[in-house]
Amino acid sequence: MSPELREAALLLLGCPEVPVQQALALHLLGRLRADGYAVTCAGNPAVLQLLRVSDPGRHYIGPAIEIERCIGELAEGKRAPALCVAFAHSDAGLTFAATARHLLPEARFVLLVFGREAEALAEEATFPCEKIVEKAVHNPTRLKRRIDEVFAWSA
Repeated sequence: MSPELREAALLLLGCPEVPVQQALALHLLGRLRADGYAVTCAGNPAVLQLLRVSDPGRHYIGPAIEIERCIGELAEGKRAPALCVAFAHSDAGLTFAATARHLLPEARFVLLVFGREAEALAEEATFPCEKIVEKAVHNPTRLKRRIDEVFAWSA
C-alpha cells in the first residue's frame, strides 16, 4: 500500500539525449513517491514518451505534461509544487529551470546539472537553488549518490 500523498513535486526534464537522465528520473519518481509526494513530470514529448515506455505498469510515472504548458500553468498559478527538481545538461534546460525557479519562489528547488560540460553550465545558474553537479553522461551512480545525500536517502 502506498503512503498518502501529501505534497506536490515537479520534475522538469530536459532533452533526452544524455542517457543518465532517464535512470535518474525513474529513481527520483520512485523515491519521491515513496516519500508521499504526488509527482508530475514535465518535459518535451520525446522524454515523456521514453518515461512511459520505461514504466509500462505505471509503477513510477504519474501525471505528465509538456514543459511549455507546465510553465504556462506555473505562470498562471494553476500549479504550485512544494518541490521542483530540474534536470539540465544544456542552455535550454537551464533556461527552463531558471524560469521555473522565478515562478516558484517558495518551493524547494533542486537543480541537477549533468553531462560533459556540467561544471561550466552550473556556473551559469545564478538563481537560488540546491545544485547537484556531476559530469555524468552514461553512468548515473555518482549523481544518484549525490541525489540520495541531498534528499537524506543515504543508508
